[in-house]
Amino acid sequence: MKTFSIAIHGGAGTLVKGLMTAELENEYKAALKLALDEGYRTLEDGASAIDAVETAVKLLEDSPLFNAGKGSVFTAEGTHEMDAAIMDGKTLNAGAVSLVTGIKNPVSLARDVMDKSYHVFLAGEGAMKFAEDHGHGIESPDYFYDEVRYRQWQGIKDSDSFQLDHSVKKDGKFGTVGAVACDQYGNVAAATSTGGMTNKKWGRVGDSPMIGAGNYANNNTCAVSCTGSGEFFIRGVVAYDVSSIMEHKGLSLEEASHEVIYKRILEINGDGGLIAVDANGNIAMPFNTEGMYRACRSSNGQEDISIYK
Repeated sequence: MKTFSIAIHGGAGTLVKGLMTAELENEYKAALKLALDEGYRTLEDGASAIDAVETAVKLLEDSPLFNAGKGSVFTAEGTHEMDAAIMDGKTLNAGAVSLVTGIKNPVSLARDVMDKSYHVFLAGEGAMKFAEDHGHGIESPDYFYDEVRYRQWQGIKDSDSFQLDHSVKKDGKFGTVGAVACDQYGNVAAATSTGGMTNKKWGRVGDSPMIGAGNYANNNTCAVSCTGSGEFFIRGVVAYDVSSIMEHKGLSLEEASHEVIYKRILEINGDGGLIAVDANGNIAMPFNTEGMYRACRSSNGQEDISIYK
């Protein structure tokens, strides 16, 4: 049996130790542990990497602590617009949705796009019609209401500002969630989900649902899920860049992911991080911000749940 492993993230940004209460820090770590343990148990039971990443991301979407699913931020119109993507490294099949509202688990809708349609990416009204056709219930706006997110929005409502939370230094929205896994058979997969930016306008879409930008998986190289300043991760095609460097320069997972996060993305003024796994079960979790909600577990005994550097 090959080494199997999983890594998850819940966003990167200005996470400075001491700015968060011990109680809240424990809540974040407990939410990460729940998603990590369930995803790992899925792999342990012999299920596929794609099942494991969906399982883990759904649990992160169900938590109000992260900017995805239930915890999604408010748009300029006071609504919630969510994006998600999932990719299977064995087949290179992928599914993605963007600008969906009322969907409890956007990652599962993305999975259905991958498994039950001829397409990769559905958005807006069409994605919602697909969701209805495939039995995805629509939650009421009350399900997504969170007092902290509401106050964030009220602070910049009716302005041209937008905000990435977990950031006190700049306007950005971190809190995207994601998972990558390598199963017992050496197959890798990645999934990413987000509620986007607080006070976002005009149907803005970040990197999270874009295959190759915020999410990518290929058995020949790696699986990657990104979090950070989405516009820069799109320009840098970050998730695929890690894979490409491994393929064309022959670098290891750690070397390639470090080159992208500590050099390439910084050169275009982007910040954030990523989680990645290769077909040997190796894990990398680099970030160039003060912190990143992250956790990993491997059958070789490696385990970590962390927030700060």
